[in-house]
Amino acid sequence: MATQNFKLSFIGLGVMGGPMAGHLAKAGYDVTVYNRTASKAKAWVDEYGGSSAETPEEAGQGADIVFACVGNDDDLRDVTLGPSGAFGGLKPGAIFVDHTTASAHVARELEKAASVAGFGFLDAPVSGGEAGAINGTLTIMTGGDGAVFETAKPVMETYAQAVTLMGPAGSGQLTKMVNQICVAGVVQGLAEGLNFGARAGLDMDRVIDVISKGAASSWQMENRAKTMVQGEFDFGFAVDWMRKDLAICREEAKGNGAVLTTTEMIDGFYAEVQKMGGARWDTSSLIARLNKE
Repeated sequence: MATQNFKLSFIGLGVMGGPMAGHLAKAGYDVTVYNRTASKAKAWVDEYGGSSAETPEEAGQGADIVFACVGNDDDLRDVTLGPSGAFGGLKPGAIFVDHTTASAHVARELEKAASVAGFGFLDAPVSGGEAGAINGTLTIMTGGDGAVFETAKPVMETYAQAVTLMGPAGSGQLTKMVNQICVAGVVQGLAEGLNFGARAGLDMDRVIDVISKGAASSWQMENRAKTMVQGEFDFGFAVDWMRKDLAICREEAKGNGAVLTTTEMIDGFYAEVQKMGGARWDTSSLIARLNKE
């Protein structure tokens, strides 16, 4: 079957899932959506067409590929293995693609359950933020079987600029942990640098323009530096979610022996931002704790 003829479903229509599912609909796929808040699913259908399901199980029925982007391990287990979970509705040979940032443990658990039931499972967390989801330029790091990956890859490319198989089940989530560890360090370094420049009396727009062309350049600098200087954080990837991701990294490190001294310190800084009322602020809000006085 040509991938364009696949019947697709998407579970979870948040700031990431909604636009990602939208790209699938715009590409001409038959898409059924499910969201815990039914009104959000209705609004999506009103905008993009397709249909909505009342349960994840209903969303999975008849689908060739089911995508999910939910909150955490518990949410993921609920929409897959729970009462009315999607795994109860999937046909043999179907594929479940999980875009949630979750633990490698739950990825392996679900891949095993899917294999026993006769369908495929890929852990496929994404990077690129809300802007990447809206613009269809995400990076997807994937774990799972190679043949299953090759079937799903052309569909995922609808909303991604890069889709890469990293290894067996859990490898996608482990790669996303590397991503989040690196992001945390970059944001903290950027926050300290920008705060230093402002306190030194420099024209920060000119500073950002100059250093963004050199070795200090990063996605965070290109997309967040100016709003960090302006103290604007009411958008993007929330501190609450970043702390959830860093907790997953820290737990995994306990098992593999990795030293995450800086990551643990920065997680503590994010806890300070939460106490400042910034739980839903963008992760770039690390600079806010440096500007408290």
